[in-house]
Amino acid sequence: MSDFGLVPAPSAEICRRLVREALPEWVAGWQPLAENLLGADARIDLLGRDDRGRAVIALLGLEPGSDMALVSFGLAQRDWVEDRLADWAQLAPQAGLRAESGVEVLLLAPELRPAAVRAAANHPELHALRLRFARDGRGELRALIESAEGSGPLRPPAARANGGAGFRSGLTPEDLDLTPEEIAELQS
Repeated sequence: MSDFGLVPAPSAEICRRLVREALPEWVAGWQPLAENLLGADARIDLLGRDDRGRAVIALLGLEPGSDMALVSFGLAQRDWVEDRLADWAQLAPQAGLRAESGVEVLLLAPELRPAAVRAAANHPELHALRLRFARDGRGELRALIESAEGSGPLRPPAARANGGAGFRSGLTPEDLDLTPEEIAELQS
C-alpha cells in the first residue's frame, strides 16, 4: 500500500491554501476571491463565490474544542459579509458576486462535536465539515474534507457524485496509489 497517512495540521497559511484547492469538490463553480480577509472583528480564512454568484466563506477552526465557537463566529461573519455584498458587487462586478444570492458558510474543524453540528444545522446556510490533512500516494499534502453527520445539504464531493469512484475524503484510488486488490478489499 502507498504511504498515505493522516498528518497534523500545517501552518494556517498552508491550511488555507490546501482548503482553497479542495473546495471545488464541495462548492459548485468555486471561485476564490480573498484569503485571510479582515471581517467582523477577526479574519475570514477564505472568501469566494459559487456558480450562482453566492458568496461562500470558509472558516477554519484548527484548535481542539473550537467547533462551538466556530458556529457563532460563522454567524457573525455571515452577517458581516451579507451587509457588504451589494457594495462589493458594485465595486468589483468582475468578481461575479450577486447580493441577492446570499452567503454560505463552511465551518471546517478536525473535531465536530454533536452539539456543534446540531447548532450549525439550525441555520441552513451553515455547513459543518470535518477537516483533516494527509499525505497522498505521491507524498503530497492534501486537505481531506468530509460532511459532518447531520450537517445541512451541500454539493457532494465530485468523487461521490460520479458514482462513488472515490472516498468520502474526495480522494480517488489513483490519489492513494491503490492496487485493484486493495480497492476491492476496501469496497467489501
